[in-house]
Amino acid sequence: MEPGTEVRTWLAPAKINLALHVTGRRDDGYHLIESLAVFTRFGDRLEIEPAEQDEFSVFGRYAAGLPLDDGNLVVKARDALRREAGVQRTPPVAIRLEKNLPVASGVGGGSSDAAAALNGLARLWKLDIDEISLARIGLSLGADLPMCLKSKPLVARGIGDEVSPLSAFPALGLVLV
Repeated sequence: MEPGTEVRTWLAPAKINLALHVTGRRDDGYHLIESLAVFTRFGDRLEIEPAEQDEFSVFGRYAAGLPLDDGNLVVKARDALRREAGVQRTPPVAIRLEKNLPVASGVGGGSSDAAAALNGLARLWKLDIDEISLARIGLSLGADLPMCLKSKPLVARGIGDEVSPLSAFPALGLVLV
């Protein structure tokens, strides 16, 4: 892969919990849930391309104050996938995050960003990694990452790690305020 030859854009959609039921709490503090979650056609966007060295930048309406180092879930996702696959198979990349979702707004923006990074990098690097392994990496970064990796209507249980995609779900018109 030559730098500048292959820019790919990935949507990191907002996650909306249409129903969320807390069913208990684990000893480690995580809540056990049952959630009906859907994903919008709106969200943040990631541009990923080969580069001479790793780069990460953020722009957009809600970019101010976001960390540009390993305090950002996108960088953590890149590094976790690289550790899993090996440095030889994961050359440097430039990642640009267009932040369209408000930070800490409850729509899973950071988790969706990290999930888009995992999906996008696995494809760009042509990794032979299955969904279960990708979900395991995602779960190490956040409880709702496995559902964000799917980005389809689903029911989530456990701490959000037990994901059951719905085979059919009607399109909904929603207004987020």
